[in-house]
Amino acid sequence: MTFSDFNFHPDLEEGLLSMGYKTPTPIQKESIPLILQKNDLIACAQTGTGKTASYLLPILHQIAQTDKKYINTLILAPTRELAQQIDQQVEGLAYFTGISSIAVYGGGDGAIYETQKRALREGVDIVIATPGRLIAHLSSGAINLDHLQHLVLDEADRMLDMGFSDDIMRIISYLPKQRQTLLFSATFPPKIRSLANAILQNPVQVNIAISKPAEGITQQAYLTHDHQKLPLITSLLKDKTYQSGIIFSSTKDKVKELDRALRKTGIVAKAFHSDLDQDERESLLNAFRARQLPFLIGTDVLSRGIDVEGIELVLNYDVPPDPEDYIHRIGRTARAATTGTAITFVNERDQRRFFTIENLIGKEIQKINLPEELGEGPLYQPEKKVHHNHRNNNWRKKKSGPARSSKS
Repeated sequence: MTFSDFNFHPDLEEGLLSMGYKTPTPIQKESIPLILQKNDLIACAQTGTGKTASYLLPILHQIAQTDKKYINTLILAPTRELAQQIDQQVEGLAYFTGISSIAVYGGGDGAIYETQKRALREGVDIVIATPGRLIAHLSSGAINLDHLQHLVLDEADRMLDMGFSDDIMRIISYLPKQRQTLLFSATFPPKIRSLANAILQNPVQVNIAISKPAEGITQQAYLTHDHQKLPLITSLLKDKTYQSGIIFSSTKDKVKELDRALRKTGIVAKAFHSDLDQDERESLLNAFRARQLPFLIGTDVLSRGIDVEGIELVLNYDVPPDPEDYIHRIGRTARAATTGTAITFVNERDQRRFFTIENLIGKEIQKINLPEELGEGPLYQPEKKVHHNHRNNNWRKKKSGPARSSKS
């Protein structure tokens, strides 16, 4: 099957050819015909499966067939980075169609807000927005969604995790009841089911390879004590095996600490977090995409908000709190049928959490021995309970032993 089988508008097909699109991915094969048939849709697919094009292409096809000038489509996204990436993809696919779009997000100065406001008033076909900033424009009367045909919620589970549930329902109150609604989510927990029941009409559902890492990812883990993590990451990054990578930590404060620590070792890595202003964040992402910055350090916001090809390494400095977040983190590498490496540092108190990840993906992850000079790490005993010493706020450690290597 090729994209020509969908019989898209000729101008859209020209955009597909210019961007090198040839064979649709599984999510595109299943979703595109259903969207073209005007169904409401629930699609469960993780980042990196081609989900963005699976809803953009049929929507662009339908817009290309109309001469009406109003806001046709609203796409809601959890982060400004994702909103920008979707906007860039619209720009590429719709290049020959004359279809216009704008990314609407918070941050920056008042000039950005005014630019967005002016563009919305003058008219645009597709609006890609973060919920908070969109509500500001709706409240000011700068945007009219009375003629909206399509609503897309991209990464709906992440939006709910970030507390946007009330904002989403408020936005929907501005929309016409007769519309096509498409909900894309990497997971389908009860809160997503509730949202779907509230805003979709007789939806069809598509499920594509949920919670399974790409086959091209080599997954490894090091069993470490906390004091061994910094020398271990320094050793791994200084041997020049990896030219591009993302380092994940679970909190913004840890990201900042790791930034300072790595800087002292001479490793070129920069922290990416919400305390940076919009220009600083865009500058970092652009430098990373251009290979001028080898390594980014960030929280799980980066695991959903960045789409860069050629990332060789994902390094989890600590085990993510949610097993699903592990899938999203390591999904930054081995994109578009390439290969990559995902390494996780596992201390004693995170072993049970890591074991849950192994159960989720249905695979035991290879444990690598620490370099000799770092000493011995903890044994992998995920079912053993680690007790907390409240008096000195330290974790009691069992007697250290050699890290056990397991078969991958």
